[in-house]
Amino acid sequence: MKRIAFFDTKPYDKIWFDEYNEEFELDYYEGKLNRKTCKLVKGYDGVIAFVNDDIDKTVIDTMYEENVPVLAMRCSGYNNIDTKEAKGRVRILRVPAYSPHAVAEHAMALILTLNRKIHKAYIRTRDFNFSLNRLIGFDIYGKTVGVIGTGQIGRVFAQICRGFGAEVIGYDRYPAEDSGIQYVDLETLFQKSDIISLHCPLTKETHHMINKDSIAKMKHGVYIINTSRGSLIESQSLLDGLTSGKVGAAGLDVYEEESDLFYEDYSNIVVKDDILSILVSRPNVIITSHQAFLTEEALKSIASITLTNLSEYFQSGTCTNELKI
Repeated sequence: MKRIAFFDTKPYDKIWFDEYNEEFELDYYEGKLNRKTCKLVKGYDGVIAFVNDDIDKTVIDTMYEENVPVLAMRCSGYNNIDTKEAKGRVRILRVPAYSPHAVAEHAMALILTLNRKIHKAYIRTRDFNFSLNRLIGFDIYGKTVGVIGTGQIGRVFAQICRGFGAEVIGYDRYPAEDSGIQYVDLETLFQKSDIISLHCPLTKETHHMINKDSIAKMKHGVYIINTSRGSLIESQSLLDGLTSGKVGAAGLDVYEEESDLFYEDYSNIVVKDDILSILVSRPNVIITSHQAFLTEEALKSIASITLTNLSEYFQSGTCTNELKI
């Protein structure tokens, strides 16, 4: 039986991996996979890691030296992996899609909460304050929603927006055929959108695509939603836009400096991130802790596909969902 080291384990991970696992010995580690913990891979046949593990050159070197040939990511993203170092040394498997509906629905939940001030109303009514002052929102019907990245998640999100009667425009370097999305260039999307939602991967080209210059091109009061990768947005520029009123609201399920914070409880600790601390305090900002994927359907799919990836790799030496690097 192949032994697999499982890093950054949460209780909800164990539920579904234990249920679907029939052929591996899984050893669960709560700590993230990084240069401090990578020595733990010794003696294993493979590793399962997650989106906020820091899989740098040291980790890849250690896996290679310890003859651990395969890294199975239980997520779709891989920007946290030094793929240059992994090439020809460590095989990388991933879950390209698990539940696009989970992430797309969370993006819409952020929009609705921000727009209709649900978070404020919830707190008020628990104090028996039933005033409607400062709770005014707007109709999504008739508004223009700009979708950046029209893969599976982006297309599902566009479909949801159309269900609200919004006009959807999109930008993608590789437009999806027969998607029903009106594609425009990025500058046009910035200029026309009342709401902008990010659904693209993090690459050199998309890093900080939302910045001082791009925000300057947007409508006054634009809503910015990010359920993709934190570093798509330059945080200081977003904060400046919120302060000036150029950005009307921001819904963030990700944050560019999240790797040492998200998924952990720091409620009794002073977090030394001034930008995040200010963003959290803003009434027109909602931050969720990278939970857009967190539905039963998605967790089941992640566990099933990750284990199938490993099974396929060990049986044939190849895997359909191997990252081509």
